Amino acid sequence: MNNPYNTDLDRNPANYQPLTPLNFLERAASVFPDHTAIVHGELRRSYAAFYARSRQLASALAQKGIGRGDTVSALLANTPPMLECHYGVPMCGAVLHSINTRLDASIIAFQLDHAMSKIVIVDREFMPLLQDALRIAKVSPVLIQYDDPEFDGPPTSVQTTDYEEFLTGGDPDFAWLMPEDEWDAISINYTSGTTGDPKGVVSHHRGAYLLAQGNALTTGMRKHAVYLWTLPMFHCNGWCFPWTLSAIIGTHVCLRQVRAEPIWNALADEGVTHLCGAPIVMSLMISAPKNVQRDLNRTVQFFTAAAPPPEKLLADMRDAGFDVTHLYGLTETYGPAVVNDWHDAWSCLPRAEQAALKSRQGVRYLPLEQLDVLDPDTMRAVPRDGKTMGEVMFRGNVVMKGYFRNPKATNEAFKGGWFHSGDLGVIHPDGYIQLKDRSKDVIISGGENISSIEVEEALYRHPAVAVVAVVAMPHEKWGETPCAFVELAEGQTADAQALRAWCREHLASYKVPGQFVFMTIPRTSTGKIQKFLLREAARELSAGQPDALAPTIGAK
Repeated sequence: MNNPYNTDLDRNPANYQPLTPLNFLERAASVFPDHTAIVHGELRRSYAAFYARSRQLASALAQKGIGRGDTVSALLANTPPMLECHYGVPMCGAVLHSINTRLDASIIAFQLDHAMSKIVIVDREFMPLLQDALRIAKVSPVLIQYDDPEFDGPPTSVQTTDYEEFLTGGDPDFAWLMPEDEWDAISINYTSGTTGDPKGVVSHHRGAYLLAQGNALTTGMRKHAVYLWTLPMFHCNGWCFPWTLSAIIGTHVCLRQVRAEPIWNALADEGVTHLCGAPIVMSLMISAPKNVQRDLNRTVQFFTAAAPPPEKLLADMRDAGFDVTHLYGLTETYGPAVVNDWHDAWSCLPRAEQAALKSRQGVRYLPLEQLDVLDPDTMRAVPRDGKTMGEVMFRGNVVMKGYFRNPKATNEAFKGGWFHSGDLGVIHPDGYIQLKDRSKDVIISGGENISSIEVEEALYRHPAVAVVAVVAMPHEKWGETPCAFVELAEGQTADAQALRAWCREHLASYKVPGQFVFMTIPRTSTGKIQKFLLREAARELSAGQPDALAPTIGAK
């Protein structure tokens, strides 16, 4: 039967335009041209200038032959050009490829080749790294170098085009391109590739538009909020906040390096209202000397992902003037798409209960249509009992298009009509999900499944533990047993015997780690613990071959 409401009521330019976050910047520059959009050191740049420079970049790229479907890579710190790339690159129809600045040359070379990069915009600090990558790569992209006034390192001898000079060749009134379809790619971001080659996650204009607005709604960002860039913009396009800030006519405070003193100075001097980061960023701030920390005359919103922050860290952040909210997501969901939405009544609970509630990942963002915990074999929802584990799965418009040039991985990720996160969790009676492990991180000991997160949470409650990561270690009798890698808090002492006794008080006996390794735990540039390195170290320990990762070992 034909729907009468579709008869003679067709899409046309008057009633339908593709959704794209690029329009946010155009509107901000049109309505608030003089409002400060970007702060970087002594630089203050208005929305009118931000928009004009982004159009210049788009124009200059188009003059170089860059158009729809071409890839422009960016190897940049959290600086103004990185913000301009988030608009200027897609404004000429191209796809932005933001590169993690902490990667090694071989992985960068793989990404450049796989993405078929035609231009790389590179910070002078990272030019040596890029040169190492290009010696391996097959592509030969045009290089454009940005000289940041905030970087005082040595000059490079590489012959490149200067970024500012490149921009002057562009038209600030360039008639930039809307996407032909809101399903068009806006960016490609690569997964970590710890179990093989990195996968290129393709995001579209529609998803970026929706997640960017979802950020504002979820974080309670008011008009003219001030956002501090402690989160790397190369990480899931800065969780879409480069686009969010234009939607609410906010101010970006750029931060080249994540160090305690510049963070505290920016918080106090620039009136920062919001920032994001892993728990390690919170620890960096709270552990700063008292003469570095600044008094804040307001509550600052801090949004964190990765592992749940320890109870003591949450308490310290609260006392320092921060309201911490736990988010969860993946590169494949444009960054965070799940929020621990806080109930006012929970604030009256004892702090220990509040910390337990804050450790849950939460419920879906408004622009995410469905979130559930399913049995990956039957694709049925697990009971909402907070105990039965399944795989966390997503459905909606803020899920990636798929993996670039990798149909096999794409089909596996979307099997059964859901995006499979690979994260294992439970769902509580109130609908809040809580992660229990990555599927590859579950420890199977004597046929029993052990959640590494559960063991980590128990150890985090010990006052001497600052950071902990638990992985599986091969065991002759049990198959696997937990191995705990521990960083002690400054000024604290503890040995394997003390931590083992602590675990026996708080965990079932089969969940107590068989080994404790005291060391500096390796992390990625975004603060995620590199468990694949720790799993390898645990394998070597079990074989009686401790390597350089494990300088101090608590004997079993």
